[in-house]
Amino acid sequence: MSAGAGIRRFHRWVLMAFTLAVIANFVARSQGAGNPPDWVTYAPLPPLALLLLTGLYLFVQPYLQRLAVRSSVRPAPGGQGLPHA
Repeated sequence: MSAGAGIRRFHRWVLMAFTLAVIANFVARSQGAGNPPDWVTYAPLPPLALLLLTGLYLFVQPYLQRLAVRSSVRPAPGGQGLPHA
């Protein structure tokens, strides 16, 4: 498994944890017993930070791959170019 596939899998699992934390937050707030504990309120934030980091990496990854391909196919300096007419 490549690094990109591993990060994609990690991103999906963190997304599930984030979704469960948000659902738990809504359930705790709907109980009507006042404000929920702080740990319930702030529980979605660590997975959200991980989602931000992994999502940015997954977003930029295709652009980095294209850049790597372009730099590896660059013609040699002084090489043969198009013939002049």
